[in-house]
Amino acid sequence: MASAPPKPRPRISEAGFDLDTVDRLLSTTRAVRRRLDFDRPVPREVLLDCIRLSQQAPTGTNAQHWRWLVVDDPEKKKALGEIYARGLPLLDESAKTARDDQTADVYRHARTLAERLGDVPVLVIPCLEGRLVDPESLVLATTYYGSIYPAVWSFQLALRSRGLGSTFTTMHLAFEEDARAVLGLPEDVVQMAMLPVAYTSGTDFAPTERPAPESITHWNGWSASATRMR
Repeated sequence: MASAPPKPRPRISEAGFDLDTVDRLLSTTRAVRRRLDFDRPVPREVLLDCIRLSQQAPTGTNAQHWRWLVVDDPEKKKALGEIYARGLPLLDESAKTARDDQTADVYRHARTLAERLGDVPVLVIPCLEGRLVDPESLVLATTYYGSIYPAVWSFQLALRSRGLGSTFTTMHLAFEEDARAVLGLPEDVVQMAMLPVAYTSGTDFAPTERPAPESITHWNGWSASATRMR
């Protein structure tokens, strides 16, 4: 009887990581809208575990002034869903001017999610303590927003690794003060996004189509073509 072919050896990086696992996590963490399981509860300890991992992300000037507001109360989720749904006309207009079919599908799926946002098991709202002092300053703005977005992405990666999905949304911020009233937020706490979070129907997500990295990478300065490597 012929022996089974040997299993391929794992690709281990110099840092000791299994690159196949890491690459699969990074390339298949999707914005999940259609495959969220609305019926399966999400334990608070799982969310806290993912937030714990997010705290290891870099933050501007080591401020660590991120805060996480997790909403699992049905009435508050319903209220936030109603606020979010006010932006449906914006999604409809965006869908009409989508540059390709894939983008149009994103808007359509976003509309479907918006109609049921209040039914998602958990809504997670990352916040920053302290308002941006001078929104016209590019360096202050990039430092401000850059202080939390790496942590948000780490949170989403941690969710994916545990069988949960999420999507980064901001449409409710068009009605920021109404959401603030629902959540009882102090004036100096700023909402940065809202992430619907749920277990996913299946975990077999795949990489999506993207342009070749050479086509979007410039070396040592900006040029008309981004494909030249020097």
